[in-house]
Amino acid sequence: MSKEVDEVQAPVLLSPDEAAKWCHISVGTLNHLRYHGRFAPAIRIGKRCFWMPHDLMAWLESQKEPA
Repeated sequence: MSKEVDEVQAPVLLSPDEAAKWCHISVGTLNHLRYHGRFAPAIRIGKRCFWMPHDLMAWLESQKEPA
């Protein structure tokens, strides 16, 4: 393998439990929001879903109330 491939770091992927905890919501709320298309986009690997921290941050920013 080339040195470039060896230096690539895997992205941080958060499980539903970790993503919910990170956003200060319950897993039930996460699933409800996701089902209705109102949560951060997930990455599906097989039957499991994961979230990248920058997607969760973007979703949290979008939840801000107007000043």
